[in-house]
Amino acid sequence: MRSRGIAAVAALVAVAGSVAATADAQFYAPTPNPDAQQQIAKLTSTGDKTDAALLSAMAATPHAVWLTGGTPNDARVAAQKTVNRAAGKNETPVLVLYDIPFRDCSQFSAGGATDTASYEAWIDGVAAGIGDKPAVVLLEPDSLGIIPNYTQFMGWGDPGNAEWCQPTDPGATPAARFAQLRYAVTTLKADSGVKLYLDGTHSNWLGAGDAADRLIKADVADADGFFLNVSNYELTSRLVKYGTWISKCIATSLAVSWWHPYWCASQYYPATASDFSTWTLTDAAYADLSWAWGGSTLKHFVIDTSRNGQGPWTPPAGKYTGDPQVWCNPPGRGTGIAPTATTGEPLVDAYLWVKVPGESDGQCRGPIDPEWNVADPAAGLWFPEQALQLAQLAQP
Repeated sequence: MRSRGIAAVAALVAVAGSVAATADAQFYAPTPNPDAQQQIAKLTSTGDKTDAALLSAMAATPHAVWLTGGTPNDARVAAQKTVNRAAGKNETPVLVLYDIPFRDCSQFSAGGATDTASYEAWIDGVAAGIGDKPAVVLLEPDSLGIIPNYTQFMGWGDPGNAEWCQPTDPGATPAARFAQLRYAVTTLKADSGVKLYLDGTHSNWLGAGDAADRLIKADVADADGFFLNVSNYELTSRLVKYGTWISKCIATSLAVSWWHPYWCASQYYPATASDFSTWTLTDAAYADLSWAWGGSTLKHFVIDTSRNGQGPWTPPAGKYTGDPQVWCNPPGRGTGIAPTATTGEPLVDAYLWVKVPGESDGQCRGPIDPEWNVADPAAGLWFPEQALQLAQLAQP
């Protein structure tokens, strides 16, 4: 059914019974990571049935399938297999597309298509694989948070802030990045069963106005909305406010020809980012701006709750002289709200497990990570120590 998507699944949930009983059944649960299965088997064989059960429950929870490269035909086959398997279980798959040129600016998750033409062909392959099946598609995490050779607008007459990602390849331009994303939006939204979301970063990264500006340039107007917190740990309460501000900033900027998103209030002003009690100041600023956005349809968003049950990590005082990389395999974290399309928030379409809990963020903090006393696995590989802790410290 081409029309079946998040809203339809949520309606089925409401008819079927309580959210708690059905939230894990609406989205597709792929086969668990083989290394997760091996860890569960080892825990079981050694008599640790409690931890084995916790890890089993985490691994069986619906989570996203990441498509990260290969040929256009590889992408077609992978997408087709996923949507067909999900359809066979009457579930909605979540696909993460992660193959943009200059992906992650050559950091831990480096890679991606070699140029725009290759990327567009890859997107064509994904679209062909999805066909007319329903799917939630998250388009390119970090693609708007990390833009090659981007200069952030800081006001008329201000030269702006040149950001840190500065590859020398002539194809590494902001114009190319926005064109690639716009092509993907147009191509993927040709299937009315696709619910498509763009990168909105998270509440401890871009200001709401900066995120809105980039989303507009990437054609969020023709997408279903944006996603927040992918592979990160920010608290859901903050993300809901942040996403709502972005939506209102987008609506204002599209409705008022002379308005620039830079002027929108954010978590940095008039609020103080580190003091959540001040965020009501930014709420009030948007209330005062309701004359501009009030008559508009606000963009919706989804939130990755896969690892934010305990919120972000605060490094021990005085332990690090350099960047402690708080986003990369932090200790003491737990999984968050289970995937559901019944969020109780009017602009939040779903809470999703986008990052697969237990898969590493990358090789962080030196050859031996002082927080784990082991060498962190490469990005995407199973991290047994972190996986077990995520399951043990789940909240709720």
